[in-house]
Amino acid sequence: MEKLVFVLRHADRDATESWCEALRTTVAERLVELGVAGVTVYVRDSAVQDALMRYATMDPPIAAVVTVWVEQSYGPEATAAASILGEVAAAVHGYLVTESVPLRLDDSNPVRTEGFGNLAFLRRPAELTPQEWLQRWQGQHTGVAIETQSTFGYTQNVVVRAVTPDAPAIDAIVEEQFPAAALTDPMVWYGARDAAEFQDRVGRMLASVARIGADRDLDTVSASRYPVRYPFVVPNSVAAQQNSGA
Repeated sequence: MEKLVFVLRHADRDATESWCEALRTTVAERLVELGVAGVTVYVRDSAVQDALMRYATMDPPIAAVVTVWVEQSYGPEATAAASILGEVAAAVHGYLVTESVPLRLDDSNPVRTEGFGNLAFLRRPAELTPQEWLQRWQGQHTGVAIETQSTFGYTQNVVVRAVTPDAPAIDAIVEEQFPAAALTDPMVWYGARDAAEFQDRVGRMLASVARIGADRDLDTVSASRYPVRYPFVVPNSVAAQQNSGA
């Protein structure tokens, strides 16, 4: 299977609550009906409107992100998914990615994930080779990010190529899940117990971010996360053995 990440850009005035609800319900159902293996919807709905952090280089900005698992990134399901999403957003860009999951969430129950998702769209600085950049990001920054923040879900998507025309250049897409209180409280965001620990964690994180160029040319969006269809299902025979303790 292959993972596709679709970035939906929509003006804030048009990304209404009804638009967000339709995206995670009727639109998501249309995607499932295509026969895709997995669907997750992130929407910037009313639950996350008070978010302190948001960076935007694109206009209109990112209002939603939809991840879809398909058998072929170039197959009819992928093309149909892009078409369906293109009906409801001002612009839709799709990317084929490789997924790494330092902190996996349990998506077996299709309800809104607790807390909120923070999605970051990274661009590799020109002064770093792809190998240098990946080593700094995945080999060094990953541990710093987990140690200094209160994330309980963390997925790294390295972009292989765009699958829609005229997609903006993006090198990686990060999906992080935070506690709800982190939406408006920086102390909770960094999991800090006091001011000294907060300053230490912020300093370490910002220094690490600068090393991978994520302190500039960045898009981020806070969003509610809705796992619609889980792509990795344990076969019944294996599940039965696990439940029986075999």
